Amino acid sequence: MLKFASLGAILLSASMSVIAAQGVVMYESPYSVKETADRFEAIAKKKGLNIFARVDHQANAEGVGLELRPTELIIFGNPKVGTPLMQCAQSVAIDLPQKVLVTQDEEQKVWLSYNDPNYIKQRHDVKGCDEVITKVTNVLSGLSKATTSQ
Repeated sequence: MLKFASLGAILLSASMSVIAAQGVVMYESPYSVKETADRFEAIAKKKGLNIFARVDHQANAEGVGLELRPTELIIFGNPKVGTPLMQCAQSVAIDLPQKVLVTQDEEQKVWLSYNDPNYIKQRHDVKGCDEVITKVTNVLSGLSKATTSQ
């Protein structure tokens, strides 16, 4: 089980902007896209999560002569959590492993975003996995708060 208790005092005093809309949860980050992605990756690894891939969409766009604001995707997870979720509704596999997207918007604000696990639950009509959904929700929230706090 991931432990975020040591971050409690920091997280309570941190001022952050959190937006939840259309199944996506977004945390505003005070760091650059690269630094936010680096922080997330380091924290996730420290908590025992596997980092499967990191995609720099801006670099890929530049590679074909196109422009894109800084945009990085981190694909990560833990089969001990994902597998029970897929056992409840196998179609959830299309949304796993978990992903976080780190972007810079037109106002130069940096955002860390992820799919709301409750949206995934609804999307796939997941039944009997509330404990796993709650665990995933808490892990994603804890990782995001730790990443975006100062």
